[in-house]
Amino acid sequence: MSAGPEGASRIMGIDYGSRRVGVALSDRLGIAAHPFGVFEAGPGLGRRLADLVGSEDVDKVVVGLPVSLDGTEQAAARRTRRFVDRLRPLVGVDVVLYDERLTTRIAEGVLVAAGTSRAKRRRRIDKVAAAVMLQGYLDSQARARVE
Repeated sequence: MSAGPEGASRIMGIDYGSRRVGVALSDRLGIAAHPFGVFEAGPGLGRRLADLVGSEDVDKVVVGLPVSLDGTEQAAARRTRRFVDRLRPLVGVDVVLYDERLTTRIAEGVLVAAGTSRAKRRRRIDKVAAAVMLQGYLDSQARARVE
């Protein structure tokens, strides 16, 4: 991947679901995550995400791993791991898993606090959850650099 005009690539966050997949992108400095879009799950999803990696100059993909509150992995986490196994060869960049516990609840709270209607929340929740997860990842990387 080539670096963008500011000299740095972006990081993509993915909130994988069986019906919809939320996508977020970082800024080029890797400081802030922004909701990007929602894609339908199913055939062709990996190729669409790979195209986005290329067009948005992404050099890393972070996929939220839905871990239970007690730290165990259930069926959704296994589905996510299988998705990541299929995605890795398509995107050609580093793909990492990141614990996404409570991101959907946080995203819902953000949208409610912003006064978003129930219908709009339903359409936006996945990309906002992806942004919440990606922001957590970005923050953890920044903390690791400081320590």
